[in-house]
Amino acid sequence: MSNEKLLSIALESAKKAGVEVMKYYRDQSFTANMKSDNSPVTSADIASNDILMDQLQTLTPDIPIISEEVGTVPLAQRKNWQRYWLLDPIDGTGEFIIGSGDFAVNIALIENGWPSIGVIHAPDHCLTYYGQNNLGAFKECNLKNNNSSHQIHVAEYQESRRIKVAISKRQRIELMGQYLSKEFDFDHIALGSCSLKNCLIAEGGADCYLRIGVTGEWDTGASQCILEQAGGTIIDSEFNPLTYNKRDSLLNPDFLSLGNQNIPWKKVIKAHRKVYSD
Repeated sequence: MSNEKLLSIALESAKKAGVEVMKYYRDQSFTANMKSDNSPVTSADIASNDILMDQLQTLTPDIPIISEEVGTVPLAQRKNWQRYWLLDPIDGTGEFIIGSGDFAVNIALIENGWPSIGVIHAPDHCLTYYGQNNLGAFKECNLKNNNSSHQIHVAEYQESRRIKVAISKRQRIELMGQYLSKEFDFDHIALGSCSLKNCLIAEGGADCYLRIGVTGEWDTGASQCILEQAGGTIIDSEFNPLTYNKRDSLLNPDFLSLGNQNIPWKKVIKAHRKVYSD
């Protein structure tokens, strides 16, 4: 099956899950609990996961799946997978719970240890971002009277302008300040959902995002493909590439999402010791 067909399946699946998620979101009919890692999960996460698993297992039965909401597959079982689906049924569950709208369904196809397809569907914003290796990155508007798609790129850079830093709505700016060089001027843009902040960089609305804290490979897979196809990258806090399906744990180290590669990032951001949470 071609990657173009797989992208079409991922888009269809993400949008179908998004319809179900919005049913819970609009009438606030969901229940919420805390998982063992103290992150929230709702009945909407589970419903989205069920739809994604059913769609992908039916349409691509030969491609295995890793999902945040399914038990971890041991490394010994998955280490030789040449490709697999990597899912986050709702990225930004906390934003979903408080009603901000900044949440998304994430689907990535990982091939030979790297994201080759990424789909991020934000149903409350009526937006879908997607990317495919050697195809580019795109933003699609899903309004009834305006269903359009266009290619996106990271922002151009001139040395005189301020660097735009995407941050969480509940993130303390002072925390980010310790990692940013005082030689540069910064603006801060608050947005929920890790993947949507990465998409903001991909479409030129921000230049970087520093994630200090626990995330999973499912948080970065889809947006890494989109951001790279738009001209950016995601790396760990020591400026090394992220890895996928290489360790027993599926948790990421601290990471940096970076836009235009002409920005002198090693001067802008102070590297710090990477921490894998196992």
